[in-house]
Amino acid sequence: MASNRPGTPAPPFVPAQRQQHSDPDFPPGTGTATGETFVYGADRTDEGPWEEWNPTADSIRPVRGRHRVSKQRGGGLARSSTVLGVGVIAAVGAGGMATAQTGKPPVSISMPDLPSVGSPFSGDDEGTDDTAEATEEAVAPLSGVGVTTADTAQGTTDAGEALRARIMAQAEQQQDQVDTKAQQAAEAAAAKTAAEAAKKAEEEAAAKAAAEKAAAEEEARKKAEAERLAELARQYTLPTSSYTITSTYGQAGAMWSSGYHTGLDFAAPTGTLIKAVHSGTITQAGWDGSYGYKTVLTLDDGTELWYAHQSSINVSVGQKVTTGDVIGRVGATGNVTGPHLHFEVHTAGSEGGVDPLAWLQSKGLTP
Repeated sequence: MASNRPGTPAPPFVPAQRQQHSDPDFPPGTGTATGETFVYGADRTDEGPWEEWNPTADSIRPVRGRHRVSKQRGGGLARSSTVLGVGVIAAVGAGGMATAQTGKPPVSISMPDLPSVGSPFSGDDEGTDDTAEATEEAVAPLSGVGVTTADTAQGTTDAGEALRARIMAQAEQQQDQVDTKAQQAAEAAAAKTAAEAAKKAEEEAAAKAAAEKAAAEEEARKKAEAERLAELARQYTLPTSSYTITSTYGQAGAMWSSGYHTGLDFAAPTGTLIKAVHSGTITQAGWDGSYGYKTVLTLDDGTELWYAHQSSINVSVGQKVTTGDVIGRVGATGNVTGPHLHFEVHTAGSEGGVDPLAWLQSKGLTP
């Protein structure tokens, strides 16, 4: 192996006279003098002479077997530091969480004494084997925070990894809870929507059923009314035939003394038969001024039917008639402008009469 180039030789060493330092604070032998001047760190007369030393690769080789790395039964520095750091973080985190949650002062943490570290230089074969043996030994964590019984049963020795797994499990559990709540909220909203839709459908069905029922009832009522009117039509009849309606009830005009028409005019040729509208009793038959020849038929309910302007009368007072019996003939007697039947209806308690057209319609008749 090549050696370093020799350095320049030092000048000859001339020992100086040794002088004891006069300062009592310096212990004996800590200072020397060259001439009369005191120099700190100067060469001592009791040592030397010295030559300049040039280190070489051979000269700096470590002595084998003298710097053996001691076995670290408690764990190597690197692994111990890592585990210790994780344990400290876990412990500090636990203490911090406890402080935040309970308000108690932080838990003090005591640092264990670290084992001695061997020489950084490589040793002999025996030292290398000891180092490997120390590295291969199982290292117990310095802190048990976060390590569960299940972790121990599975042979987990890395406290940091166990704590990480536990935190991840807690995070997943919290996320599952959030998802569960969201799903429950969605299900509740869907159930509410379905209930509202069902209620709305039920209300619509009820409304439809009510409408159908009302329509059916109305149809039944109309049918019953039609049947009633048909039955009445067999009991009632129009007062004449082959006619034309020329004046209606309430029509205004100067030709009527009251200022308006009080009956219903059926214009027909003179001599057209006049019939009893319904069964009743003849209560008046004869001349009545502007009405000409007039016949009054009183029904069982007290309603009076007036037949005016007749050319002839075929009944007498007190006579009983039935529906369709001939009671006279159409004429032009009284205050008229041509042959026609003036027909009035006076119900019980009414003054001036009622509309004959509406009354006939109520009996199932259509003039």
